[in-house]
Amino acid sequence: MYSVYVLRSKTTGRFYSGSTSELARRVEEHNADATRSTKHRGPWELVYEETFPTRSEAMRRERELKTGKGREELKRLLAQSNHL
Repeated sequence: MYSVYVLRSKTTGRFYSGSTSELARRVEEHNADATRSTKHRGPWELVYEETFPTRSEAMRRERELKTGKGREELKRLLAQSNHL
């Protein structure tokens, strides 16, 4: 299974979305500053996750969430789950 996830920086409030087959390990990497794209902007908290059976489906959804329309959808999803 593959996960699409959204993290929120506890220091800046900014969001980061990605995909992985090992979510717990990946979140740890983000919090350990082992990921260039999120380095020095953490700590990070997981605020949203979706699972998919294939890597290609997860990557497609990740790209979708990074578009303007996808960001709007994500805002609605986070508001519903009280993460915004």
